[in-house]
Amino acid sequence: MSVSNPTLITFVIYIAAMVLIGFMAYRSTNNLSDYILGGRSLGSVVTALSAGASDMSGWLLMGLPGAIYMSGLSESWIAIGLIVGAYLNWLFVAGRLRVQTEHNGDALTLPDYFSSRFEDKSGLLRIISAVVILVFFTIYCASGIVAGARLFESTFGMSYETALWAGAAATIAYTFVGGFLAVSWTDTVQATLMIFALLLTPIIVLLATGGVDTTFLAIEAQDPSNFDMLKNTTFIGIISLMGWGLGYFGQPHILARFMAADSVKSIANARRISMTWMILCLGGTVAVGFFGIAYFSANPAVAIPVSENHERVFIELAKILFNPWIAGVLLSAILAAVMSTLSCQLLVCSSALTEDFYKTFLRKSASQVELVWVGRAMVLLVALIAIAMAANPENRVLGLVSYAWAGFGAAFGPVVLISVIWKDMTRNGALAGILVGAITVIVWKHFELLGLYEIIPGFIFASLAIYIVSKLGTPTAGMLQRFAAAEADFRLNK
Repeated sequence: MSVSNPTLITFVIYIAAMVLIGFMAYRSTNNLSDYILGGRSLGSVVTALSAGASDMSGWLLMGLPGAIYMSGLSESWIAIGLIVGAYLNWLFVAGRLRVQTEHNGDALTLPDYFSSRFEDKSGLLRIISAVVILVFFTIYCASGIVAGARLFESTFGMSYETALWAGAAATIAYTFVGGFLAVSWTDTVQATLMIFALLLTPIIVLLATGGVDTTFLAIEAQDPSNFDMLKNTTFIGIISLMGWGLGYFGQPHILARFMAADSVKSIANARRISMTWMILCLGGTVAVGFFGIAYFSANPAVAIPVSENHERVFIELAKILFNPWIAGVLLSAILAAVMSTLSCQLLVCSSALTEDFYKTFLRKSASQVELVWVGRAMVLLVALIAIAMAANPENRVLGLVSYAWAGFGAAFGPVVLISVIWKDMTRNGALAGILVGAITVIVWKHFELLGLYEIIPGFIFASLAIYIVSKLGTPTAGMLQRFAAAEADFRLNK
């Protein structure tokens, strides 16, 4: 591996810039609220782009283009489902969650919010929700580390073991040092890099294949069914892909962005920015995979790496069609997608361990400085566990991402959504929702019932459980009072 390798130099500059941002954020981190939620100071642009970047992992530049390349437009249903789900999450949850968390004990984490919103003196709601976060997010973190290792391994010819640490080290460094502000500021840079790569690449591929008409004719010649949105699909298959959108209501790393916004007034503008970014990125992703069909059918000599692994379609197009320096920037976008999601997940796990276990049950009198350093230690601990899980080169942990997404979506999604729009929801209703959602996902996944993605029955049954159990009890006067005050605040300022 040559030191003068432009891609390597680009990666090093990019990683150094991310770590520098981490040290800049360190100077603005004075207490646990700063470390976990950036002191609720994010403007609309940072809120929007960090929410988008934390959501879209390496799947955006590797998994989805590869699926489109192999099967055509029928694989794009998942993108449609994600766009619908993300929009509804911004519309119904974002602003309300921002004010509800503030009115309910200035909650810093989801378990903290659930505990305050439903006056759970037993601590059961906090413990169960924190455990759900730790279990699913450690798996998520491991999958991100695997994706980063695969990128370094394939780009620089490193051994898997070396690539594992190279891919994870920078993310751990800036998350450890700068906390939420570092994660959010770097996410904004990473989101910009991702959209640049996903808008530029399909345009250059189009030019290389002779323009729109020639490209479409080549795709049709390769297989006319590439244009068929219903190719090899069933009704249940389409519903399952669209069902991914339900997951947004329960993803702690995305919901944290809403909680950290500087005010409700920022949310509407953030929604417009974030949805524009997301639609353009997903459109670019689909276009890269789709136009790649035409390019590699016309250039079979360079198609071998893509034939062996279709998830390399974006990587190979960047290497072939661009100057090595530009290719380095484009490949950094994959690293950006991996790092942005991994950093958020590490921080949410750290938040759960620090705020919901250490501060609540072990050291109620802990100082803010102590809590920040405990938060940093927890980032390191979760990262080391995730690296250990990802250490096997034959690891299949990436396959668990859809499982973890479903777990969060069904366990937390209905609880979060209903808690911000229905005043009569009770503590037992929330507990029932989390347990029924999580258990349904586990059972449904195990038996693979009807071939339906487990998030859909999980979300439905959890919602029913919340409604039925809440109807058997009554919320306290304090719960009703805080809900009304938060809702009035939301309506006044939205």
